[in-house]
Amino acid sequence: MTSAPDVALSPAGTVGTCPYDHAGRDDALGPLGPLDLFGEDFVRDPYPRLDRLRADAPVHHDPATGLWLVSRYEDIRRVLLDPAAFRPDNAQHAITPLGVPALRILARAGFRLGPALANNATESHPGLRRVVTRFFNARRVAASVPVIERVAGELLGTVRAELDATGRSDLFPAFAHLLPCRVMMELLGVEGLDAGTLVRWSDASLELFWGRPSPERQRELAVLVAEFHTWLTALVGDRTAPADSFVGALNRHRLPDGTPVDPRTVVSACFFVFVAGQSTTGQLISTVLHRALAEPGLWPRTGHEEGLAGAWVDEVLRREPPVTSWRRVTAHPVELGGVALPAGAELLLMLMGSGSDPEVFDDPGRMLPDRANGRLHLAFGVGRHRCPGASLARTEAAVALRAAARHLPALRLAPKADRAPVLGLLSFRAPLRVPVVEPVPADGPDAPDDTGAPADGLAPPG
Repeated sequence: MTSAPDVALSPAGTVGTCPYDHAGRDDALGPLGPLDLFGEDFVRDPYPRLDRLRADAPVHHDPATGLWLVSRYEDIRRVLLDPAAFRPDNAQHAITPLGVPALRILARAGFRLGPALANNATESHPGLRRVVTRFFNARRVAASVPVIERVAGELLGTVRAELDATGRSDLFPAFAHLLPCRVMMELLGVEGLDAGTLVRWSDASLELFWGRPSPERQRELAVLVAEFHTWLTALVGDRTAPADSFVGALNRHRLPDGTPVDPRTVVSACFFVFVAGQSTTGQLISTVLHRALAEPGLWPRTGHEEGLAGAWVDEVLRREPPVTSWRRVTAHPVELGGVALPAGAELLLMLMGSGSDPEVFDDPGRMLPDRANGRLHLAFGVGRHRCPGASLARTEAAVALRAAARHLPALRLAPKADRAPVLGLLSFRAPLRVPVVEPVPADGPDAPDDTGAPADGLAPPG
């Protein structure tokens, strides 16, 4: 469960033109030039734009989206620590307006997520958060390490078999994508559902509400999201869940006025946890593995040097977090970064850029796992909406890296791995493939040639 404030979603958009359609727009970033937050150039290398924003326009109104882009560390931290002035009400709104066909599919499933965690500025938030956080406290995270190690070993066994058979594999679908889902299901007692199904539902939710899908793609995604919501509703409605289970504890929770929490709020909380608890953590693991393999000499060390894996995870969270941005809305007129903002101003907090702020981090472009202040990053947020699963996410990523490096110490990235597709949703970014090869003896029957291709001439993924 990673990054910044709680990750939950809601189809708040209506039929209309996508606000992120930059076709023909040369003024999308005013004097700084056009910026497409979904564009290939920005997704693959956002740092030049983020650096320029931070230096020249740290609180900048983007006319193409209507959002105020906030890019300096201290400004972002101030916003997150002041939920009264900068409310989370818009945190769950759909990025791309949903068409009528997609909305009908969701409506038939009764899909509606009310305030629970990410967008909850009411007095019910602290109590709901306490229930959720109880299942990810330090004791439970420490107890989860053997579970993470066992599941990691099982998944890496599949990777090992594929490497032995073909000389290549992909750590994203075979390892990073599945590990947090399987771990979460065991820790929360989720049974009777295939992990792959939950992964597909979660990924569809992120794409539908945080991406720029076409109307046809919206319909495809809405079907999966509707299935997810239907399953969650049945799960929450099953009152036989043990009182000390995650769902049981939420169902038993009472609001500040003493009334029982309503099932819709419990579904909303579960939606958040089941998405953030595995999709974004899988994205973190994917980035951690890819960056460790790309760093000369680092990979074999992370398997054995005490503390190195955890320190590397924090550097990735600082520089390249899976949750790259988050939203807030001003409750009243306020000044931020020297800019006067009106009431109702929609902010996009550039979390990814905050980790490269030279006012906070020396030489921010370098990956330095021994960085003294590395854990000051804002990747998990700060304040009342800090990710409740931050410790578990960080632990899972560190255990995953350490286990992979120990099991597969000779692994290396496949040729052209830097061209692998990258997830480019508004607030989520990660490699969607981590293609790897493993050197074999030069006289082996399946030895790769000097391009990394096996002897049968099949090119490795890349």
